[in-house]
Amino acid sequence: MRSLERAAVGTVAFFLVAPSVVAGVVPWLLTGWESGRTHAGGQAIGAVLVVVGAVVLIDAFVRFVREGRGTPAPVAPTEHLVVGGLYRYVRNPMYVAVVALILGQALVLGRSVLYAYAATVWATVAVFVRTYEEPTLQRQFGGAYASYRRNVPAWRPRLRPWHPEPPEQN
Repeated sequence: MRSLERAAVGTVAFFLVAPSVVAGVVPWLLTGWESGRTHAGGQAIGAVLVVVGAVVLIDAFVRFVREGRGTPAPVAPTEHLVVGGLYRYVRNPMYVAVVALILGQALVLGRSVLYAYAATVWATVAVFVRTYEEPTLQRQFGGAYASYRRNVPAWRPRLRPWHPEPPEQN
């Protein structure tokens, strides 16, 4: 199996294990998809968050295969630093998308347990990013990651896309 095919298979498997469980199975277990107190405006905003979160999440996973030649899973990392698409605006669009999906479900269903769960997911992810992911990417990609980290915020998107400087030619 070629590298790109392995990356695609691994990425699909990781998608089914990680974000599908975190943003799908667990919210279902917490709510049974039963509505609480809802408001039409909140439900509309929630539906937008769910759709946008899903699109961003899928785009990020595809980008890991195409641009990074690997998976988002720590056990099968990318060969190349992923800095295209939405990664030009924010370093962690995948995690932002997962939290947006959960918050969207909270608004659609009107269930406060999902707000608490979204906060827990975000806090857990923030600790993981700071203690594992950032040091690992720094070791793997060195100066390229340091430049990316200096120029692209972790959680709050930039208004304009970041464009990395091309490598120097000898």
